[in-house]
Amino acid sequence: MLRCRDGSLYTGITTDVSRRLRRHKAGTASAYTRTRLPVRLVYQEHQPDRPAALRREAALRRLSRAAKLALLRRTG
Repeated sequence: MLRCRDGSLYTGITTDVSRRLRRHKAGTASAYTRTRLPVRLVYQEHQPDRPAALRREAALRRLSRAAKLALLRRTG
């Protein structure tokens, strides 16, 4: 999960977090984050496979902003 310059939170999946973060910071990974640079990695989870990652991404996206912020507080 990334925190964008405007305070919004972006959720996505990748097999290589450092590469994807570099692409986000360069403005080449997502139209959403491209217009909200800079971004900062604030949360990540490992999932065993792509289907599990997609399910977890969907679950995180369904959370309210307050619930996402509570998750960030709980996990440091």
